Order: sequence, then structure tokens, then C-alpha cells
Amino acid sequence: MKKIKTAVIGSGFMGAAHVEALRRTPGVDIVAIASDDEKRARELAGSFGIVNVLADWKDLLTLPELQAVHNCTPNNLHFEINKAFLEAGIHVISEKPLTLNSRDSKKLVYLAEKKKLVTAINFNYRFYPLIQHARQMMQKDELGDLYLAHGSYLQDWLYYDTDYNWRLETNVSGNSRAIADIGSHWCDLIQFITGQKIIRVFADLTTIHKTRKKPSGEIETFKGKEIESDYEAVETPINTEDIGIVMVQFSGGSKGIFTVSQVSAGRKNHFTFEIDGSKKAISWNQEEPNTLWVGYREKPNEIVIKDPSLLHQKARSYAHYPGGHPEGYPDGPKNMFMRFYDFIRTGKDPLKDEPEFPTFKDGWIENRIVDAVLKSNKDQKWVEV
Repeated sequence: MKKIKTAVIGSGFMGAAHVEALRRTPGVDIVAIASDDEKRARELAGSFGIVNVLADWKDLLTLPELQAVHNCTPNNLHFEINKAFLEAGIHVISEKPLTLNSRDSKKLVYLAEKKKLVTAINFNYRFYPLIQHARQMMQKDELGDLYLAHGSYLQDWLYYDTDYNWRLETNVSGNSRAIADIGSHWCDLIQFITGQKIIRVFADLTTIHKTRKKPSGEIETFKGKEIESDYEAVETPINTEDIGIVMVQFSGGSKGIFTVSQVSAGRKNHFTFEIDGSKKAISWNQEEPNTLWVGYREKPNEIVIKDPSLLHQKARSYAHYPGGHPEGYPDGPKNMFMRFYDFIRTGKDPLKDEPEFPTFKDGWIENRIVDAVLKSNKDQKWVEV
């Protein structure tokens, strides 16, 4: 198998997750990590036997034979970095949001098409085996007509006013936080499974902690609960939402509703959905990803477990272990990376061949949804996406 040379930009939570998943992806050689946190980057590189550690991501552009990069930097850097590597003829996997607004996302989509490059955005929840099975159920009309889609994405890592991270800073993270960060996953997954686009939204956003105590040092995403910090004397104003409640309308005419929160005590990464159809309903919880609830009116409900022998044929390749052997969060990115690099390796045409992974177009769609949510919250009315 021909190895593809790639690099990871960023050494925080997502950078480390990408490196670990890449190490389990066949036919990929991580030639470098680029990060302005040199200490953390060297620790990460040392753990995985990666030779090159660069302080400036621009230095990656000089590496010979580099074919792809993973952009795992803070949100405000996504557009600049993605654009630079596309212009250099290098394939890109980006963390979401793709950019801070839909205008810049549109530019990246057109640039990738012009350069005929392969792009992906890390909507990793698509790649659980039972999510692929649920999509097949919908495509084979096992659920019937879509009546309602509802659910939530709840966390508690920003529960206290002493919880802090760069994601709280508008100039770094953007004008939306909870919706853009975790609500985007909910919207993408529901559209992926149902095959219907979100075309209108009605949103109400709430900031619980109008100010927060900023620690004197940098706090990695999700790590604030694990360490004690010294705090600056000045309270830091917060301009993004802790909670969001959004009604949506789908392209098929039906409606849905979801709630996101980063201040729900006891909820660590509680991502759930239920899709109610005219024949049956299904429900899934990311924290228990190896089971899918199937609901009926006329007979007992069912629980489908992650077992390749029980899945639809097209979903089986996403399960790498037999039934009873759980697979979870780290396996989603691996499944996506395998398909991304196979697409490149086999020489498929990104303008003609349909990829099995979300591309920058999907990132552009999510940016448009977030833009609409922010406008709806401001105007307090339904807004077209």
C-alpha cells in the first residue's frame, strides 16, 4: 500500500485525537506536527514517534512530498490555514467550524473545486456503525415518512464561571459557541441520516455566565475540570451562548427541535437524537454508541446492538470488531480518515466521484445554519438558511 505523507497542525485536544486516529489508519505517514505550543507538540510527537516538530505551520509548506494536512487549530485560524494549503495543492481535513462565517467557507469550497483537491471536515459522529445503519434504515424506507426529529447535545465542562477556554473568546472562536461547536454536530448528523436539509430555523440563545474568571495560563479544551488554576482579578465578559434552543424545518416539510448546553451538570458529552417516522422511531445516545433503540406502536420495542452481522450491508465496514466488542469516539475519526486517504490513494475525482465523508461543502452548509441561528436569535423569528 502506497503511504500518503500528512501533517497535523495543532497539539491540543483535537490535534492529539487526530494523531492517535491517524496512527490506526493504514497507509498514512505523519511526517510532522506544527504547533505554537512547542512543549506540548514535542510530547505528542515523542509519544507517537513523529520526527518533525515545527513552531510555525507555514513551514509545513516547504516539506517535500507533503500531500495532506489536518487543521486542528482554533477557529479563527481555519480560513487562513485551509486557504494556504489548498493554494499549495495540498489536500485538507479541517476541524469545524470550517470558518467563522459562511462567506469564507464559500470561498474555500470554490478554491478546492478549482484546484481539484480532496477536502473533509471532521463531523466524526457520522462514522459510528449504528449511525451508518440508521442512515440505511432511512434510505430503505424502514422508518417511513419523517414526522419529527428531536434531541440534544449537553455538556458540563463550562458549568462554573471559573471554567475557561479559548472557545469562550469571540475573537478566537467566533460569534457562536455552543451552536457552532456542538450544535453543528447535531444538525449535520440529522441531515446525514434523514437525507433532508435544514432550510429554516427559529432560535433562542442564552448566556448564563455573562462574565467569567479567566485563568492566568492556557486551559486545554475539557481540561479545566481536572486542574486548579490561578485567576486574573478582572472579570472577562462573555458574548457567546451557553445554551441554545432551536426549532428547525426540513426540506421535506417536517419540523424538529434540539437543545444544546455547555452548562448542564453531570452531562459530559450527552449527544442524543430521536427520529420519529410513520412506521417506527429510532433513538441513539453517543455515550452509549453501541446500541440503537427502535420504537414501535404495535409491538415491543427493540434494541439493536453493534454487531456486523446485524447491520445493513453498507454499514458493516464501519464496525471493526465483532458484536460485544465496543467501539466508540476514537473510532469515528479513524473511519473517516480511512475513507479520505483511500479516496486520494485511488485517484478519485473530487468533482465527479461521491465521497463517503463530509467535505468542505458540508462545512459551508453548517456555517449557513449557524449564521441563520444567530440572525433568528437576534430578530426572534423564523429565518431561512
